[in-house]
Amino acid sequence: MVKRVAVIGAGMSGLSSIKCCLDEDLEPTCFERTNDIGGLWKFTETSTDGMTRVYRSLVTNVCKEMSCYSDFPFQEDYPNYMKHEKFWNYLREFAEHFGLLKYIRFRTTVCSITKHADFSETGQWDVVTETEGKQETAVFDAVMVCTGHFLKPHLPLASFPGIEKFKGRILHSQEYKVPECFQDQRVLVVGLGSTGADVAVDLNRIAAQVLLSTRTGIWVIGRTSDGGYPYAMMYLTRWYHLITQLLPSQVLNWIQQRQWNKRVNHKNYGLTIIKGGKKVTANDELLTCILCGTITMKTGVKEFRETSAVFEDGTVAENIDVVIFTTGYTVSFPFLEEPLKSLCAKKIFLYKLVFPSSLEKTTLAFISLLRLQGSIIPCSELQARWATRVFKGLCKIPPSHELMAEFTKKEQLIARGVMKDTSGKNVDYISYMDGIAACIGVKPSVPLLFLKDPRLAWEVFFGPCTSYQYRLMGPGKWDGARNAILTQWDRTMKPLKTRTIPDSSTSASMSCYLKVLGVPVLLASLLLLCKSSLFFKLGRDKLQDRISPYLVGIW
Repeated sequence: MVKRVAVIGAGMSGLSSIKCCLDEDLEPTCFERTNDIGGLWKFTETSTDGMTRVYRSLVTNVCKEMSCYSDFPFQEDYPNYMKHEKFWNYLREFAEHFGLLKYIRFRTTVCSITKHADFSETGQWDVVTETEGKQETAVFDAVMVCTGHFLKPHLPLASFPGIEKFKGRILHSQEYKVPECFQDQRVLVVGLGSTGADVAVDLNRIAAQVLLSTRTGIWVIGRTSDGGYPYAMMYLTRWYHLITQLLPSQVLNWIQQRQWNKRVNHKNYGLTIIKGGKKVTANDELLTCILCGTITMKTGVKEFRETSAVFEDGTVAENIDVVIFTTGYTVSFPFLEEPLKSLCAKKIFLYKLVFPSSLEKTTLAFISLLRLQGSIIPCSELQARWATRVFKGLCKIPPSHELMAEFTKKEQLIARGVMKDTSGKNVDYISYMDGIAACIGVKPSVPLLFLKDPRLAWEVFFGPCTSYQYRLMGPGKWDGARNAILTQWDRTMKPLKTRTIPDSSTSASMSCYLKVLGVPVLLASLLLLCKSSLFFKLGRDKLQDRISPYLVGIW
């Protein structure tokens, strides 16, 4: 029987894992190699310890209501998007509120995690740790790996001919902290994702010139949507998700791209994404910097010379002082043994991106090892809730031999080019969350809610899909979930209400009209929800067969 659980890392997913263990009456011991909680959210001026941490200017790109733990909302006066210090304070508040700190062993590095001698019977693990030069071995009934994606920087220097000739400074974004040391220098940023955009914008205020190189392009959206409301709260809704599931992918892509280009023509700004690409970043300053000329967009780098870079379009940038690679990270688990280490690095072999398919005992779980179209906190928390219940035998997963057969076949199909490997791509937020929630038994039933609590059903279906929804019913039910959902917009508006403005009667009357019109819309939506998933699949497939890519292009 599982009782003692080792939690590796005291970042945001490690903290939720500790709490979930306690909720299931397990005994967690968390190992954190630094001297504080928060993981990458704990800012330091240097990165000499090899840890990946936030840079000083970082601001969250998902709003607070979509980024909180499911039973611990942010304080109402917290800004919707906050600097890293504020976000770290929230993590500290969470840890102190639930009494998690006493379960963490700081300045302790995990050296190795290996199967215990009788693993096939007990599922136990030998965990070797080191604290201040002294090693210790302990046996645990289960292990939760909460180290995330950001352990090993991906620095593909071999892909850039001539890089060995370059005389300037070369660094990975992991080393980037503050812009001051780049004063009056010409900086080339290679790679355009969220970090690449942030670093380029940060540097433009102090560097002589910033060049931003991308092979693929990217869709740039703002943190706010129409009306100035947080973007995720307007689009990560069950109603919008239902529509996206019904529409053919060609039509959906066309609608999204038209919407993004309506805000700004990406082609004019050198941001046009390659055909079929869906990379998106939330950045409110990048477009302005390009417009002002402080950031210059460039194509992919073809080769480097001593003080310059040649780009794929034939242009040359001279007198480059620094190259910063924002090329992401490689999945790494230095404490695992082979072949488990290599297998787990291939996310395709992780059942629902949590459990390794090769283990006969499900006592090892990876938390937050995925890329999500939304905040990672609600997802990692839900994964931890599921994992702890699997450890206890309250939730089941398919046998190891079935999973390995399925994933091996899928790997072969990918190798033959029959299907694409999507394990490294962003996962749809609501689909994934609902899938894990269904395994636990906490997925909200909108039709049932409509019968019992129409007001709540309205908010759950048409409002933002916040983490509180997964505390309404089932194991881990939280009595405050309903109120948290009904007041989520109040907490969103609170930090903005710093100037008193007379109320307008127009908005109140308009709200009444919307509520009246919304009733038939809700009823129609409920009828759709009551249909089987097979109906959705058949209907969508038929639409896709009828609508050709040519016709979509005409639209």
